[in-house]
Amino acid sequence: MYDVWKNVLAEIEQKITPANFSTWFHGTSLVSADNGKVVVGVKNSFFVKQLRSRYFNDIKAALENNGVEVKTIDFEVVMTNKPKTKPREITYGDVKMHSIIEEKREKIKEASGHDSGLNSKYTLANFVVGSNNDLAVSAARNIIEKPGKSYNPFFLYGGSGLGKTHLIQAIGNEILKNNPKAKILYTPIAHFYSDFVDAVRNNKGKDFHKKFQKLDVLIIDDIQLIVGKEKSQEELFNVFNDLYQLNKQIIIASDRLPSQIKTMDERLASRLTWGGAFDLQLPKFEDKCAILKSRAEFSGIDIEDEAIEYIAENINTNIRDLESELSKISLLADVRGMTPLELIRSGAVNVRKPTKLHTVSARNIVDKVAKYYQLSVKEMCGKSRVAHIKTARQVAMFMLSKELGMSTTKIADEVGVKDHTTVMHGIKKIDSDIKLDFALRDQIEEIKERLYG
Repeated sequence: MYDVWKNVLAEIEQKITPANFSTWFHGTSLVSADNGKVVVGVKNSFFVKQLRSRYFNDIKAALENNGVEVKTIDFEVVMTNKPKTKPREITYGDVKMHSIIEEKREKIKEASGHDSGLNSKYTLANFVVGSNNDLAVSAARNIIEKPGKSYNPFFLYGGSGLGKTHLIQAIGNEILKNNPKAKILYTPIAHFYSDFVDAVRNNKGKDFHKKFQKLDVLIIDDIQLIVGKEKSQEELFNVFNDLYQLNKQIIIASDRLPSQIKTMDERLASRLTWGGAFDLQLPKFEDKCAILKSRAEFSGIDIEDEAIEYIAENINTNIRDLESELSKISLLADVRGMTPLELIRSGAVNVRKPTKLHTVSARNIVDKVAKYYQLSVKEMCGKSRVAHIKTARQVAMFMLSKELGMSTTKIADEVGVKDHTTVMHGIKKIDSDIKLDFALRDQIEEIKERLYG
């Protein structure tokens, strides 16, 4: 059966993106295929829903193409009976190899007089790919294969803690692995600014500019912090043009699109998205489970699937908070001599923030939203179709749904809307808009701070 499944996987790999294939099909197996009843083995329970909903037809077609009769397909978690997960012990050989690699890095640095600024811990191997980032990762793989040829510049954006710094540094590290002589520079925009100021102060502006002209890859992080720095923007504009004309790879990360960065030079903002803009979104449930499972395995944390699902269900902010909660629960469980699931079930740890539900009412939310947008409750909950009033009303709908879990019918009563389908539309619109409109996202976060502060 192994050969059959190997062929099935090869066929599916041709149909979907490398990122999705790596995420959802790695570690799968064909458990049985008797009388048309197919059982596919998966690593964890949270893979079942994803494979069934997104790839059922692909799996069925590939099986049939390889001579397997298919009446039904079930997914089953395959227990590997592995001993309790522990971090891999580092051998003398590992240490020696690490020393050799570091020695080579130092020699390259000494020979070229160049420090990349990259952190070697950021790699594609430990970056978990999911539906929230697969498009950006696919573009990243293309860049690694052919720097400067496609997706140049590569503009990556998304909220805090979603993995922007990890991904852009991983691109640099992979390029450097393929070509150790490549001159790569990773720099947060704050460092670019301070180095530029020092160069100007010391009459070394030309030397500063020449340093960038020698690069093969320039990676700039947190470019949104360039707000108000006109001279630095002008210098970055000139550096950009020089590198772009030479087909050198430019990679930029930000928490928002260039068009949403106040006071950014329009020419620079336009150029930054010439190669397309790729966003990292908040991970969905399956993505969060995959991230937690990967981090647990990497860190040697033994944690039950149910405990992982509990964390994934209750942390809805970002990847950084997910990993923080995983570490906290693991540490506390170890201290108390319990498994993470036993700790959760004991009530000793509670990821949820129940105080919000007890201290905030629907009226509180409606009042705060109206006040934030400088409207009276009567104005906001009226029939006006004026754009800013309509937006405020939809934000109120969105927050009543997300913060209190109210039904659309009850929300309609709170905001003075007759038809609950209007509420559904309003919630859906805000939910969609905040993925791209960072100003709106900031507004909602500020309202929350006022609400719970």
